[in-house]
Amino acid sequence: MQQLPILFVFTFGAAFFASLPPGLLNLNAAKTSVEKGKANGLIFALGVALAVMLQTYVAVRIAKLISRNQHIVELLLQTALLVFFVLAIFFFIKGRKQVKKPFIIVETKKRNSFSKGVFLALINLLAIPYYSGLNTVFHSQGIMTYRIVDEVLFILAAGSGTFLAMYIYVIYFNKWEHKTKSFTKNSNYILSGLMVLLFVITAFRLFN
Repeated sequence: MQQLPILFVFTFGAAFFASLPPGLLNLNAAKTSVEKGKANGLIFALGVALAVMLQTYVAVRIAKLISRNQHIVELLLQTALLVFFVLAIFFFIKGRKQVKKPFIIVETKKRNSFSKGVFLALINLLAIPYYSGLNTVFHSQGIMTYRIVDEVLFILAAGSGTFLAMYIYVIYFNKWEHKTKSFTKNSNYILSGLMVLLFVITAFRLFN
């Protein structure tokens, strides 16, 4: 039980920072807020969070199945090591670039805010391998034990971390729309730092 707060905080942080850089979901959350009001923006964010929780559930099932084969776990950790390293460099370089353009909000057809949030999040299939890999790393460190309470906490943390990132775009978009350059740069640095942390944790697990 002692690892549960750590599991929640790490998963929440990973979900939050992964959802923070400008992208299809958070910019559509901002668009919905501007066009239909903040209430609809928050409903859209809830739809995104729910979809992410569903994807995280699938990711946990995959990671749990893989965890029974130690050889596959080792291969995945080696792959994750390379992926985290590449992503850390990618987001750092992206953060170094001077962004001159303002936010570009993607135009979409008018739909119910909640269903639109669910749909757009579900087509983002990268969430499943991301949370599956994260789950595997946590399991290798003894943070994730695949008890029901662990799985539920992991899923809730992923959903709530994603929702907070969407919430920031919905509530504060109008205030820092003119600060796109600084915001994008800092969020990419933070995400790069997160990848470095995951790289160190994974390397420690592999070589010790």
